[in-house]
Amino acid sequence: MKKNLLIVDDEPEILELFSTIFEDDYNVTTAASGEEGIQLLANDTFHVILLDLNLPGIDGLEVCRRIKKSYPISIIFAITGYVSLFQLSDCRAAGFDNYFSKPVAIDLIKKEVKHAFQQIDRWVKR
Repeated sequence: MKKNLLIVDDEPEILELFSTIFEDDYNVTTAASGEEGIQLLANDTFHVILLDLNLPGIDGLEVCRRIKKSYPISIIFAITGYVSLFQLSDCRAAGFDNYFSKPVAIDLIKKEVKHAFQQIDRWVKR
């Protein structure tokens, strides 16, 4: 299985940071908006997605709902610097698999992404 990782965030610095962190282990694709992320999913498969909640246009909750509807096997991590705006219960209801507040501990996010791909590998090989 190709290990395609999609990162959706409107902050260029975050996209660059995560790209650098993950590029040695995964095929990293980035999007600066929810709409762009959805368009990318129409052309490729991304089993693991890092998704900012506070996006211009379509917010992260709606993007997650749309992704889970079309790709229910995807593992999606919510990432936000606006903890008070987004309730954990809303994120779970939208379909997020885990929730991280910015700044995210690099070791923790790397561990979680690695585990997510291992989980997808087990599911796909069934």
